Amino acid sequence: MARKSRSLAAGAVIVGLALAAAGCTSSSNNPGPKQSGAADANAANVNAGGTPAKGGTLKLVGSGDVDHLDTASAYYAATYTIERAYSRQLFTYPASTDSTKANTLVADLATELPTQANGGISADGLTYTIHLRPDAMWNTTPARAITAQDEVLGMKRLCNPTPNAVGALGYYAGVIAGFKEYCDGFAKVKPTIADIKTYITGHDISGVTAVDANTVKFTLVKPANDFVNILAMPFSSPAPQEYLAYLPDDANFRSHTISDGPYQIVSYTANQSIKLDRNPAWTKASDPVRDAYVDHIQVTEGQDEAAVQQQIQAGAADMEFDTTVPTANVPALKATKDARLGIYTSGVSNPFLIFNFQSPNSNSALAKPAVRQALEYAVDKVALGQIYGGPSLNTPLGQIIPPGSVGYEKYDPYATPDSKGDPAKCKSMLAAAGYPNGLVLKDLARNSGKHPAVAQSIQADFKACGVTTQIISVSGGDYYGKYLNDPKSSAAGNWDISEPGWIPDWFGNNGRATIQPLFDGRAYGPGSTDWGDVNDATTNALIDQALAAPDATAAAPIWHKADQQLMSIAAIIPFQSQSDPVFRSDRVHNAIFESFSQSYDVTEAWLTGGS
Repeated sequence: MARKSRSLAAGAVIVGLALAAAGCTSSSNNPGPKQSGAADANAANVNAGGTPAKGGTLKLVGSGDVDHLDTASAYYAATYTIERAYSRQLFTYPASTDSTKANTLVADLATELPTQANGGISADGLTYTIHLRPDAMWNTTPARAITAQDEVLGMKRLCNPTPNAVGALGYYAGVIAGFKEYCDGFAKVKPTIADIKTYITGHDISGVTAVDANTVKFTLVKPANDFVNILAMPFSSPAPQEYLAYLPDDANFRSHTISDGPYQIVSYTANQSIKLDRNPAWTKASDPVRDAYVDHIQVTEGQDEAAVQQQIQAGAADMEFDTTVPTANVPALKATKDARLGIYTSGVSNPFLIFNFQSPNSNSALAKPAVRQALEYAVDKVALGQIYGGPSLNTPLGQIIPPGSVGYEKYDPYATPDSKGDPAKCKSMLAAAGYPNGLVLKDLARNSGKHPAVAQSIQADFKACGVTTQIISVSGGDYYGKYLNDPKSSAAGNWDISEPGWIPDWFGNNGRATIQPLFDGRAYGPGSTDWGDVNDATTNALIDQALAAPDATAAAPIWHKADQQLMSIAAIIPFQSQSDPVFRSDRVHNAIFESFSQSYDVTEAWLTGGS
């Protein structure tokens, strides 16, 4: 969710086949960019015994910060953890240990899911008419109802001309009528508060209209059988008119967030802490999805994953925010069958190595397919898997689409002995590509969690085939927003390679949430999750064919062809598909794994005695 991962996180992070992962970019240790839901034989970890108690402070501890607090741009799995608490969408996914239920859409702000039978979807599949609940409120002073006009404003803010634009523009620009044209005009606007407000209030998206205060209508360019999934993304959240007084997600915005969820952000200190309290304007009667048992949610940042684990085991904290259980702790916790440990099959590709196709460094080496293909053979995927808990949690992956996602067929075009790399082949191919003496690459890496170890493992692998990597260490909060999502930074050669993660944005029929956001270069720009600026004509054509398919069964072989094409040009180096080990304190009950954030749902957990 970013997912991506969050990464969209994230993201990841990505709904008719089997379990996949959620698409936002990944959190600090999880893919994603918020991405298959249930624990592997570990449902007992929910700790559901007893009568739910209200009250208390749920304490989350982690390494890094959110990428954004503005729903128009947030695309990081860790951010989705708290977005679930302070924002609502027209549709969402319920908390459940049943993977089928967890991946089945339900109405949230909307009164019902639209169908042709109830008149919500037109016979030609091009018009969606959605009715909003009249009792859902913003926590403004005084509180006021969320309207169809707020949903229209939320959509109109997505392609603002700042670096904090939506991270998956292709979900909207190629689907909703008039959206691309609206965004094209927005791109010419000066990124000031006054100019942005003037454009938004003076221009409309033809395919997004408020019929009346409680009815919003979407008109599509062509049928999209996953359109309701798109509307369930946090990007698609409504926005209050007060947001026009700020630049999207700037420091001032982050001090004035407005909530329609069960919690509201009452304090935010970058890279340090986030505190949420109950939203007095929210009622359970208005929200069919969230239960909101605790009174407060406290996020403390700046801790390494070992310290996070120690605090949760000692009872000083309750859940991870953006980390997972340290690799060294997993064997002992599994051996003792510690009920606080949950291991969840993610079905995600996390992390993976991306190439900056735009980088001018080393004579634009990474723009050359032969160079990228040589580097495919460099990586010891087993060693990388050890960083994430070893072979019991991770399986080497040779392709882009992971198991469980639509279009997956096992495929490994750059296989090496036992998946441990082949430096000799890498060297010879680099020489044939014109780099007999190797090259120097800048590796952009997050400075917390498992990411430093990943960068160091890649550094050792590349060194064995004559390539020197210079590790550029940045914070998790800056990683996506200030670097990977900024085309100017990429074009300047501030980085050559990096290791993000991805959590698909929904599950099952999710090709639009795996291949398209990561590799459709036609939507490249600020906020894009096509971080390396991959723009391959053959891949783009296959994306269009798959999206035009009538259902997931017809789309699956086309998505597989897109996977093969992307691997043929070495768009990325996939590492592994993995399971995530997460932990909770003894006092946490109803710990339900939320696949979009790759963590537990904070709106469902309750504490012993409400402590």
